[in-house]
Amino acid sequence: MRVAVLYFRNGSEKVKKIASHLSRGVESLGHQVTLIDAETDYDTKLTIYEYIIIGTVSNSFFTSKISDRITDYLQNAGKVSGTKCYAFMVKNGLFVQKSLHLLMKTMEKEGMFLKISDVISTPEEAELIGKKLHIK
Repeated sequence: MRVAVLYFRNGSEKVKKIASHLSRGVESLGHQVTLIDAETDYDTKLTIYEYIIIGTVSNSFFTSKISDRITDYLQNAGKVSGTKCYAFMVKNGLFVQKSLHLLMKTMEKEGMFLKISDVISTPEEAELIGKKLHIK
């Protein structure tokens, strides 16, 4: 299955590292994974992917807000409605659960079928989660 791991760094290199380890875990299940940095690969279309993983970090330690670029990216990424997906937030800040809720709401607004979501603290945890995701 073709899987896209899309991440929004929002100034944090930890997001890239966690997304990389998550994609490594998914690849170990035999899936074809493409790692996409949404800030540099802005024109990538997601229509060809059967499963999409999206992750980010909140804008700051004291807020639950997430980047507005996520909505813009998804609106311009081709047909994503009905696509199964997974959302993750990198643990950073006081309101990480609320940030995750905002990310999930953004994805569902675009018609994506959200199967599961997590707050991830370490790259090792991300790889384990990737190995256990039920992607079908």
